[in-house]
Amino acid sequence: MSDSNQEGTLAGTHAGKPGLPRGRSKLPPPAVQASQRERLLGAVVAAVAQKGYADVTVADIVHRARVSRAAFYIHFRSREDCFLDATQHGGQLMYGQVLDAVHALPEGLPDEEVLRAGCRAFLRFLADEPAFARVFYIDMPAAGPQAVERVQAAFVRFAEVNAKWHGRALARHPDWPQVPDEAYQALAGATAELVRCWVTADKTEALPELEDTLVALHLAIMAARPWAGTTRVLTTAGTEACQQPG
Repeated sequence: MSDSNQEGTLAGTHAGKPGLPRGRSKLPPPAVQASQRERLLGAVVAAVAQKGYADVTVADIVHRARVSRAAFYIHFRSREDCFLDATQHGGQLMYGQVLDAVHALPEGLPDEEVLRAGCRAFLRFLADEPAFARVFYIDMPAAGPQAVERVQAAFVRFAEVNAKWHGRALARHPDWPQVPDEAYQALAGATAELVRCWVTADKTEALPELEDTLVALHLAIMAARPWAGTTRVLTTAGTEACQQPG
């Protein structure tokens, strides 16, 4: 992933481009620092997506950001600190895009359409941000205990979204089953694993194709709805990716 335009907006790199003005800048200090921070957050996502978390150094990050090492330590204590802030920022944007898509719907739509809108926004975000998708689903689980905690917290947040949607839908569908909290957690985990498989197999741009699968999966659990539609056959690459440990 060398083209930042193809990596997504969360993976900005300024390597080979002019750095920020030095000396007496026309930009006020808060604006300079905000720009430095934005550059560093994008640079760490780009670097980790390209090299993997274990092989990325602070030097890699500041080179891509075109800021000094001293500027890096104004904002972050360590490479891990920068990485965690960048992935948290991306996760918040992803979560916000899902909520925005649902809140933008007109009132009175069937519950299934609300669910579908959320799934579509989630998959579209990841397809548009392939570097972040790779970092979040492949590098985060291997980036240390704090990163693992962040991943688990993201799963919990999406499980809570499912539980809230289901609770509202039950009022209109008394025939739907009550399910334990573990079912919402299982749906979040299954969704994450499916996405991870596709990202690992370099199928991130095709993630929106999973919309029907995710909607059917959620309705099978939360609405006891029989599976409908065509069956997708996994490619060899996708199957092998799902079999890889970790």
